[in-house]
Amino acid sequence: MNLEIERRFLIKNNSWRTYIINQVKIIQGYLSSNNDGWIVRLRSENKEFKLTLKKHIMNSTSLEFEHTIDSNEGNQILSHIKNKIVKQRFYLKVNEQNWIVDIFQDSNAPLEIAEIELDSEYEKIIIPDFISKEITGIKIFSNYQLSINPFSSWGDEDINKFF
Repeated sequence: MNLEIERRFLIKNNSWRTYIINQVKIIQGYLSSNNDGWIVRLRSENKEFKLTLKKHIMNSTSLEFEHTIDSNEGNQILSHIKNKIVKQRFYLKVNEQNWIVDIFQDSNAPLEIAEIELDSEYEKIIIPDFISKEITGIKIFSNYQLSINPFSSWGDEDINKFF
């Protein structure tokens, strides 16, 4: 079964920058979402396009199916998606664990989110000093929700709940 198990966190300082091992620019858009919880996403990363079907199933676990598609097709599809997520993704190695930090751009700036993918929901992690609050499972922070309700449009009430 194709499972993605990840935990997501807000960031409180820039000390994560000392752990960077790689970085890429990501542009992604959403083609659909339905009442059964399936989301269809197209992502461009390093000039490679992946079409992803994703469904949250419990806690920090989602079903995820990714398929590489031709770059001409990917560019054409992405050019017709109105609300895109643009972010700089940094890959980190912290305490022998692989972390990701996404620095959102455009209408989602200055949002910064760290995440770690796990082999099981029970896997132990060491929380680095740059981590603030855990936001795993909080829908307002999902990339899909950020594409339709960007961070820059949040009211003070939403922002004050988390920051």
